[in-house]
Amino acid sequence: MKRALIIALREVRTYLKDKADLAFSLLLPVATFALIYGAFGGTGLFHGTAYIVNEDTNGIYAEKLVEKIGQEQSLDVELLSRQDAENKLDRSDLNIVLLIPSGFSDKLISDQPGELTFLQRGNGGQEGQIVASIIRGVVSGLNQEFTVLDQSNQLLTGKDIAPEKIAFTTQKFLEKEQQSPLIEVKETAIGSKPNMVNQFLPGIITMYVLFAINVGTTAIVEERRKGTLERLLTTHLSLGELFFGKFMASALRGFIQTFILLALSYAVFRIFTPISFLECLLIALLFTMACSTLGLVIASVSRTQDSATWIGVTFTMAMTMFGGTFFTISKGTALYALSKLSINTYANDAFKAIITEGGHISDLGVEIGVIAGVAIVGLVVSRLLFKAVPRGK
Repeated sequence: MKRALIIALREVRTYLKDKADLAFSLLLPVATFALIYGAFGGTGLFHGTAYIVNEDTNGIYAEKLVEKIGQEQSLDVELLSRQDAENKLDRSDLNIVLLIPSGFSDKLISDQPGELTFLQRGNGGQEGQIVASIIRGVVSGLNQEFTVLDQSNQLLTGKDIAPEKIAFTTQKFLEKEQQSPLIEVKETAIGSKPNMVNQFLPGIITMYVLFAINVGTTAIVEERRKGTLERLLTTHLSLGELFFGKFMASALRGFIQTFILLALSYAVFRIFTPISFLECLLIALLFTMACSTLGLVIASVSRTQDSATWIGVTFTMAMTMFGGTFFTISKGTALYALSKLSINTYANDAFKAIITEGGHISDLGVEIGVIAGVAIVGLVVSRLLFKAVPRGK
């Protein structure tokens, strides 16, 4: 066993020194993690930019409208000239722009209706429609202020109160209402809010473990073809020691990737407790051991690198698809029955139970039993099939 461990450590050192392998095996999971964080790591609330052309540059109500839009937490404001806006719309750089025409404020001051225009390309796009909807809400709020002020002026006509005082007092009460509204809308979540990181992380972990095992599988086939494995046997190394060395090396490679993804998730997303993190590491180690035995089976039955690659890729994609890696499989369907044949199903369920549902490894008897069973059976079968010499022992 000592010699097998030496072989495994040597393989891992070689793996860590190979820049190409590192780029694929280590940097690719990190890049995937970064994509998950960019896509799902925020609050999930809409945030866009309101592009505005303000031709009423000195108008008090135009400035107030721009200020009100800028106060919306979900919007940033960017002012453009008319020419720049039209050029960007022509080039499809923008989909929708708000135009505040000249004389907008003067019309409102003289009690005439003002008009705002949305310059848009096509239907304005989904984000543009949301931005336009938010702006319409802001405009509706301003219309309500004007209506309240107009009604106040009408009611207080002849009361010997200065119009400026009426406007000041009315505005004061409107601001008070905005800060402490008479009717407040609250949100109450029914059930747990889906966490996309928690949903996709298990599938990404299991998928990359299988990819890592495939890399090791093709390497074994190439070493056997070149006679490297046969030369190792001349160093008084037994076939069993060579086999277990390759098995441990393959498992360690897969586990390194898993550890990186879990550690990053622990540090950035805060989705683990120390106990759940260790439990996930144990599941990951068991899963990589099971996948390593399956990789050795593929390496044993493959005659060439190409055949090992195609078998490995087909096996990985089948396990990933049938294992419900990136989508939920409905019970009672044919695909649900097929999912029970994928080792990814049990690994994904185990990870989700701990990460999402707050379970513990002691509650995962079926999942752990299946993965351990695959590891044991795969170890026996791969040992019986393992050859160091093509068509030989």
